[in-house]
Amino acid sequence: MNPLQILVVDDEHDILEFVEYNLVKQGYHVIKADNGNDAISLARHHKPDLILLDIMMPGMNGYQVCSQLKSDSHLSHIPIVYLTARSDETSEVLGLDQGADDYIIKPISISKVISRIKAVLRRTKVPEEITRNVIHIHDLQIDRESFIVVKNKTEIRLPLKEFEILFTLAANPGKVLSRQVLLNKIWGTDIYVIDRTVDVHIRKIREKIGDEYIETVKGVGYRFKK
Repeated sequence: MNPLQILVVDDEHDILEFVEYNLVKQGYHVIKADNGNDAISLARHHKPDLILLDIMMPGMNGYQVCSQLKSDSHLSHIPIVYLTARSDETSEVLGLDQGADDYIIKPISISKVISRIKAVLRRTKVPEEITRNVIHIHDLQIDRESFIVVKNKTEIRLPLKEFEILFTLAANPGKVLSRQVLLNKIWGTDIYVIDRTVDVHIRKIREKIGDEYIETVKGVGYRFKK
């Protein structure tokens, strides 16, 4: 079995070397980049299992890298973990709203980094027993094997978190799911994510597939129309 690949992106070479050394000890294959442009090129070439991404880099910053990756249908499924010195809540919310899966603040604890990486990989892994799982509802076909939504014969590709929210809601038509239920199911219970993150993802889903499918139940959560 090939080792999982992790792309580490940071303009500080001592951090790159330190993280690489410890991840290799854990059995991962590490790819490194010290700038945003190289990070995107390497992500396209290798399609890593996870990207560990710094924010404050010269030229293209981490937010811009994340935005480009999440807008690429071939790369949007790759989980991204920010590793940054920016400790303010606004920066963290912005990073998570863009589709990142976790946010780790420097100075780093390598044991925490490894633990968070393992948690994200567990949450984002598609179970091996799922060989075909397709929902047909209204004029949508939601295929969990290919992570593609088809509407009126048009393919719509969603980032992994958006897809999982849509799939979860569509699998429970007419049932109201609270934000906390969606957070626990999609992000897991071992990471703190604010309620607003769900709202942002729902807004993005509506922008892509239309706003006629998912209802907002004020003060409670969301419901997929029967």
